[in-house]
Amino acid sequence: MVVDVETGGFNPKRDALLEIAAVILDFDEQGRLQPSETHACHVEPFKGANLDEKSLQFTGIDPYHPFRFAKPEDEALRQIFKPVRRAVKDSACTRAILVGHNPSFDLSFVNAAADRCKIKRNPFHPFSSFDTATMAGLAFGQTVLARAAVAAGMSWDQEQAHSAKYDAERTAELFCMIVNRWDETVGVITAPARAEEDAEEHSSAE
Repeated sequence: MVVDVETGGFNPKRDALLEIAAVILDFDEQGRLQPSETHACHVEPFKGANLDEKSLQFTGIDPYHPFRFAKPEDEALRQIFKPVRRAVKDSACTRAILVGHNPSFDLSFVNAAADRCKIKRNPFHPFSSFDTATMAGLAFGQTVLARAAVAAGMSWDQEQAHSAKYDAERTAELFCMIVNRWDETVGVITAPARAEEDAEEHSSAE
């Protein structure tokens, strides 16, 4: 699951969660990873939340604008978690692994918000994640999301950037591109499959 959040600062326990988006991934008929569906929500600052002015200027978010149609944090999280849990169940998994651009930031805010709302069934693994900043640095020589997207041949609209929905969807596209390119050029061999191949080679040599 690819996740992006927009916030009112850098401290997940003190600063407000203002936007959250999750892109669910799936495989097509050719076995290529692709974005399947997007879920996004604007979030009301929790009671007593800090709102850092520099962070708001960077994202361009007015937390109390009436046309944001923001939802209380508890309601917003449950809206996002429901399809994530469904996808986890459909995949016969126990937890979702959060994919993000510098995902420790996103995961820390998701976990802190879930704790505040006393949501017991947080569908995301508490600390495991995939980092597209690292992956893009390896694949395209760029770690900034906008630059990595351009280097990958993707479109990038700076006017829409720093929206959780837009950034999550571009991150998902970038992640799928890197995974599919790896699969096409290197291939995926699981440890058991590799062990069987080694055993066959050893048997033939004898």
